[in-house]
Amino acid sequence: MIKKWYFYTGLGLIIAFLSSGFKPFNLETTPWFLIDEQDGSHYLFPSEKQNDYTNLNIPFTGNFFIGFKEAIGYRESESKYKKINSLGYLGKYQFGIETLKAVGVHNSSAFLNSPEMQEKAFVALLAQNKWELKKEIEKYSGTLLNGIYVTESGILAAAHLGGPGSVKKYFKNKGKRYFRDAYGTSIQSYMKAFGGYDTSFIVADSNATIKSI
Repeated sequence: MIKKWYFYTGLGLIIAFLSSGFKPFNLETTPWFLIDEQDGSHYLFPSEKQNDYTNLNIPFTGNFFIGFKEAIGYRESESKYKKINSLGYLGKYQFGIETLKAVGVHNSSAFLNSPEMQEKAFVALLAQNKWELKKEIEKYSGTLLNGIYVTESGILAAAHLGGPGSVKKYFKNKGKRYFRDAYGTSIQSYMKAFGGYDTSFIVADSNATIKSI
């Protein structure tokens, strides 16, 4: 009995000693999504404020193009390359079949299984839309419309959602009438949410395809 008592007492002291070397983590939750806006979702990341990244293992992208494309990719599909939505739109950036053809993609299966092809298709579409909307970009960038500060990246994001024709109609009607997709998301909300990013390196090209990117 005495030997057992010594054994269990010693074991307890060892456990107590080891446990004293560890401190409990002070965990804080981060509100990744705030669904407070009336038109579209407002999210914290990617953020243009570097201080938001102090205690996170997430790269600060600022207003760089990588922040732009990743923000749109997450909004469209939660950045899932193999995502197919209920309307048949495909991939990370939710392309329709006809839009894919316009950027030189004719095999939807290969497209879904190729992140590289999807990234090139996204840039090719931006180049086409930048060409189609060059007059609107030149005229309205840096102006206020319906309380929204208009920027090139916001215009291109709106075109990604609703097409360049819808963006032209939006400006023609001074922002009083605007397109919404089948899920109720408006091009105005995209213009606001994705404004202020640097898309200056995108070269306007009406014939851009995945092969030319």
